[in-house]
Amino acid sequence: MKTPKHRSRVRGTLASLPTLMQLSSGIDVDDGSTVTDFLPAERKRGVTIQSAAITFHWPPLPEKSHVQPATQKGSKPLLTPSPSRHYTINLIDTPGHADFTFEVVRSLRILDGAVCILDGVAGVEAQTEKVWYQAAKYKIPKLIYVNKLDRDGAAFGRTVREVASRLFVWPAVCQIPWFVGGIGGKVRFCGVGDIVHLRAYRWPEVKADGKQVETIPIDDPQIADTPLVDEMKKARIALVELLTNHDEVLVEKFFELGEHLDIPADDIIASLRRCILNQETRLVPIYAGASFANIGVQPLLDAIVQLLPNPKEAPDPEVSVGRTVGTLTQLLHGNLQLQETLSESHQGPKGKKTSRERRSLAVISNLEACALAFKVVHDQRRGALVYVRVYSGSIRRGASLYNTNLQVTEPAQRLLRMYASDSVDIPSLDAGQIGVIPGLKHARTGDTLISYIGANPKTGPPAPLNSLQLRPIEVPPAVFFSNIESNSLAAEKGVKSAISLLIREDPSLQVSEDEESGQTLLSGMGDFHLEIAADRLINDLKAKATVGKIEVAYREALLHPSLPEKALVDREIAGKKAKAGCTVSVSPLEDGDIDEDSLGDFDSTISEHGNQITVSMSGPKDPSRDLDAWIGSLPSHLSVQNIHVALRNGAMAALGRGVQYSFPFTNVHASIHIDPRTEIFGSDTSIPALASAAHEATKAALRKAAQGGSAIMELVMNVTVNTDDASLGAVSNDLSSNRGGHVISLEDGDATTSKVREDLPIIDLRKVYAPRDPFESELSLADQEQTMTNNSNRQRTIQARVPLKEMMGYLKHLRSITNGRGSFVMSADRFERVVGQREKSLQKELRGY
Repeated sequence: MKTPKHRSRVRGTLASLPTLMQLSSGIDVDDGSTVTDFLPAERKRGVTIQSAAITFHWPPLPEKSHVQPATQKGSKPLLTPSPSRHYTINLIDTPGHADFTFEVVRSLRILDGAVCILDGVAGVEAQTEKVWYQAAKYKIPKLIYVNKLDRDGAAFGRTVREVASRLFVWPAVCQIPWFVGGIGGKVRFCGVGDIVHLRAYRWPEVKADGKQVETIPIDDPQIADTPLVDEMKKARIALVELLTNHDEVLVEKFFELGEHLDIPADDIIASLRRCILNQETRLVPIYAGASFANIGVQPLLDAIVQLLPNPKEAPDPEVSVGRTVGTLTQLLHGNLQLQETLSESHQGPKGKKTSRERRSLAVISNLEACALAFKVVHDQRRGALVYVRVYSGSIRRGASLYNTNLQVTEPAQRLLRMYASDSVDIPSLDAGQIGVIPGLKHARTGDTLISYIGANPKTGPPAPLNSLQLRPIEVPPAVFFSNIESNSLAAEKGVKSAISLLIREDPSLQVSEDEESGQTLLSGMGDFHLEIAADRLINDLKAKATVGKIEVAYREALLHPSLPEKALVDREIAGKKAKAGCTVSVSPLEDGDIDEDSLGDFDSTISEHGNQITVSMSGPKDPSRDLDAWIGSLPSHLSVQNIHVALRNGAMAALGRGVQYSFPFTNVHASIHIDPRTEIFGSDTSIPALASAAHEATKAALRKAAQGGSAIMELVMNVTVNTDDASLGAVSNDLSSNRGGHVISLEDGDATTSKVREDLPIIDLRKVYAPRDPFESELSLADQEQTMTNNSNRQRTIQARVPLKEMMGYLKHLRSITNGRGSFVMSADRFERVVGQREKSLQKELRGY
């Protein structure tokens, strides 16, 4: 592999993967002390709640010789890479529960590669599919590891076929499980057959630490005449055939050698790597193991090092500078058309550069580092720990980091790298690495941090770099909420502080205050999500508060438009004189309301939380002649971008509370207009003044529009339920009759089950190699499918749309009517108006009479 020593790699999982730490750091993950599950609530419930980032080396560094993987006497080394070459792996352990999807999303955002862990008994589950396609959105190369093959009912072959039929990828079987026993005795999983290197790995019968493993070549007499060798040869032929369908280089190698078994392992590894990095092949290597028994983990670590991309091979990160979107490489090379941005360069007409814009390319060379904060953790001893991924340059200890989202500068007084439960101070973080910056007071998830040579400590780097932002991490809307009340007035300050810490750690939690009742409302992604949040708030953060019952969040929508409402703010804000004005009109949002191509040079529009906000400015009468004079008329402390952001923020705050029901507005289009000549008043017009003016004007327009009535909107979910055929009728009837849902389709468990996948060609299972499972009969695949069709235990999939309120507590109910065999996953579709008797009942419930 043509890679430097100590190459930094970013790795992740689509399910829990703490076992990898045992072989590299000597940590036992089965005694409840898994380093990635560090919260008391995680250890109490035995589930992963928060994602955790840790760093380790593979092979382990020499100074950690007490945890070096060892082989039995006479065995060949297991590791393919030379022991003198060590690789840095940054591991992200993510939750598998649907309520904690945001933890997966923000981890996927910064990964270069991923390992998907499948349960060898359950196979591909509903949540597996959901997260798989989230990873596909970011074009992340993936490996699959079929785990728990030591359990009764484990079926590696069936799982491989499910990967093809439900994930719509070509499974490249690189290992097959090695079972011994049977024919009167119990089948035991003892190791794996390596199809790439044509050798078998056998672990001790008694569970050990996984460091002792016997490597047996395929021609060794002790396995030469066994069914394992025959199956390995079949698997090698199938693997080479699959790769030659996608890789011309391996085709030439095959013609040169003429035999599938003669192709060297290095050529197959190189072919696998080319196919993985080319996402269009839809080819995914599959490995086998049993992590609880410490079987198969070392070969998986080898595959991670050999196949997944290093940071330089990952897709170029997307950035935005004002309204210009491109890649980070384009920006660093000066290939972005920055004159089209709404930055402090005061954009002129399209195609025209001002003198400030012509100087903007020169300042890019002073960009020292660019990083994304993807997670914040509060540590009781060290305070806030901000996890960052560095995308370019190098962050040095003591460097000043400018937060382009919040426009504040903070010093990176220390840099840490997390090794298991320990942290190590390091002098710098280079491109491609993940590290921790303790002590940052403002940085949040999704903030872009840059280090710039010669930056002003107060105002940060010059334009346009002060508006540089990496692609943000999308926070899904909260759909459940509960109220939080302090036990006393004295405890109120501590409760607010604890809530702030909680929300900074988990941005998918949102807090708001009911202006009428004064209650503090905490919103989240699901009932389990809020249950965990409440537990952490009271037990971990020691907040003296009471948490109310969990409820569903509704929205309010306008039925009629308003006339333009003008507001002029002329008062003190934060002890300073503030004066600004603007005009706002609101209307129900229709699809395609705004055509961005029709916007003027000084206009902008954004969509957020189901609403659309358009800001327009009165520009110069003749841009070709009056542009410089118009720019000069703006106060020096205000840029076009800052004016737009302030007005949008004020309008969004007003849309956050409804007029009749106090629910946030949705499906509203707010149009804001400002004339700098008459509504900006020199130094008296500040950012807070502009935001206040937009807030007051938007509230007034909403009140006028709501006089004609407003509607209650509820969130309708896309629900996918997996159940056996025997329970199909009960589940579908419950969804449609008892829960007010609409069943869209009933399908076989291996059929296309989501509109997201309609554009993916179906994989022909007859062309998919999968080894026969120990309990499987000699029936052909077609006969097996026919048997499954007539079997009441075959898996079926129900697609339905159901109101979110009706899905509260659904998991327990589903398990009760399916004898524990049902599972479901749901995602937000859209808000729809509540009508008929349900609307009357809800209005009565909200009003209390």
